[in-house]
Order: sequence, then C-alpha cells, then structure tokens
Amino acid sequence: MDQSRLLLMRHAETSAPEFFHGAESDIGLSDWGYTQARQVAQFLRTQAPSTQAVYSSGMRRAIETARPIAEIFSLAPQMLEPLHERKIGPLSGLPRDKGWAVYSEVKARWIAGDLDATHPGGESYDDMRRRVVPVIEELVARHRNQTVVVVAHGVVVRIILCSLLPDLSPARFDSVAIDFASINDLRFDGDRWRADRLNWVVSPSESKPVA
Repeated sequence: MDQSRLLLMRHAETSAPEFFHGAESDIGLSDWGYTQARQVAQFLRTQAPSTQAVYSSGMRRAIETARPIAEIFSLAPQMLEPLHERKIGPLSGLPRDKGWAVYSEVKARWIAGDLDATHPGGESYDDMRRRVVPVIEELVARHRNQTVVVVAHGVVVRIILCSLLPDLSPARFDSVAIDFASINDLRFDGDRWRADRLNWVVSPSESKPVA
C-alpha cells in the first residue's frame, strides 16, 4: 500500500509576532524562533529519520525555519514560491489588535461558506486554495511513499488541512490551532488523507526568555 508522509509546518516565531505579517512583509525569526527551529530539527531527526526532502515557502521566516531542519538531514531546503503567506494588503504591519476586527470578519464569512470573501488588498479563501493545494498535491505525487517536510504559514497551513483532510472543511477553519513551529503529521495512501497529529508542538529543551 502507498504511504506518503507530509510533515506540514508553520514557521517559527517571528521577530515581531504582535503585528500582522502577510505576503507583503518578509520578516525573519526572533531569537526564540531560531531556537524553536533548531529544536524542531532535532525532534524530527528522531521522529522522521527517513525524511527525503525539505521544502519551504520563499519567505524569509519560512526559509529560516526550514534551514536547520534540512541541515540535520544533510539536505538543502527547496523553495515553493506559491506557498507564501496570504496577501493582506493594508493589514500588513498593523498591530494585531488594530487589524483583528477586519480579519475576523473575513474569517467568519469563510466559515459561513462565503469563500470569495475578502477585504481590500486581501486574498480570499478560494484564491489561496487555488494557489496552494495543487502545489501540495503535485509534491506528494512526486514523493510517493516518501517523507517530506514543508514549512509554510498559518493561513496557508489551515487551508491545506481544510482542503485535504476529510474531517475538516472551511466551516472548521478555526477548529485547529496552528502555533509557531507546530507540525501537522499527515499520511496519504494514494486515495485518502489522514492526520496522525495536528498542531504537534515540540516540548522545548529550553524555555523562552522572559522579556
């Protein structure tokens, strides 16, 4: 039986997590984010020792997360440009408390079934689904019966999960948390997807410094 394994991740913590960062903001990781990325790399060395490839969106925060993971397997991260974060227009760079109402309204409309809903300058759910899901399907077909790691972004990861997993849908967009540096352990048997773990967060070997 076919058994492909996709370890779909969100990037580690950014250097300004209190702000919105869409595709328009190519921000890097915080010091803690670099630590998270290294911890995940060590974790995957034992949990996914047969990893054959590591992919990343082309954005800095994803690349910086993917790099130590790839290095642990003596690989180089490969870029998948279509997996960039959602375009959010004027929300990018705003403090989260100032832009949250706009974003929450759009999410509520997606959950209610209006998948073309967006705000000025932003991508809709369907815009993103058309952009990211075919990339993942092609990738898994290329790596049949292999284990691959893909590092992407919060909204991207949610849309992939809601599109591939039979137990999820746009109506459950908010039902799964997607924390920084979390792993979603997915399996594909050639016909059907399943999730072994969602939002799998590595227990830190060291604590985040208190500001």
